Amino acid sequence: MTSPIAGRTAVVTGASRGIGFAVSAALTAAGVRTWMIARRPDALHEAARRLGSNAFTRPCDLTDGEAVSRAASEIEDALGAAPDMLVNNAGLFPLVSIEATSPELFSDTMQVNVIAPFRLVRAFVGGMRARGHGHIVTIGSVADRHAFPENGAYAASKTAQRAFHEVLRQELRGSGVRASLISPGPTDTQIWDPVDPDNREGFPPRSLMLRDTDVADAVLWAVTRPVHVNVDELRLGHS
Repeated sequence: MTSPIAGRTAVVTGASRGIGFAVSAALTAAGVRTWMIARRPDALHEAARRLGSNAFTRPCDLTDGEAVSRAASEIEDALGAAPDMLVNNAGLFPLVSIEATSPELFSDTMQVNVIAPFRLVRAFVGGMRARGHGHIVTIGSVADRHAFPENGAYAASKTAQRAFHEVLRQELRGSGVRASLISPGPTDTQIWDPVDPDNREGFPPRSLMLRDTDVADAVLWAVTRPVHVNVDELRLGHS
């Protein structure tokens, strides 16, 4: 059967690896022309090559606010309209005590996890609203509701991201533009490599984490619901 989103367009951030790559793979496989955003051009182009002709790239450093705005403008110009879907996935995940968190690290975390998504939403939501359809998906975290040690910057950013989503959802209600928050628990991606959770007390082993494809499946499910259905929030955990 043809996917209900075949032929549509999407923008996915953090798309060169992990959850972002898995989401991009799921969307391109469903026939969605997907613009992939990530910081490292070589890794991004290789990721897109693996996904085939429905994958397009726009390298961008999400800590640079002006670069994010330029990327959004260029993508919209290339598409001739706002994308049908925006998946704000990219994120920094520093594990540092509050006293050891530098102001620069805190600022960069907020820039990538909160301000860059805001800039992309602001760039595209007007076009989505004007045509009466679109879908904005935010990849949240268990840390947007639960506090963990060494999560000062990360939890602050994810809680802010959840609050932004909730306001966005209220503002978009009835417009035809949908907004979904997908918040997974610990997910086994490269983000855990420097942490080594299998050998660090207080962390679940990687074998008991979600897979990036689990999160991608949830995103695909949310964006393929009938147009009158909005998945306001979906929280994922390991069984």
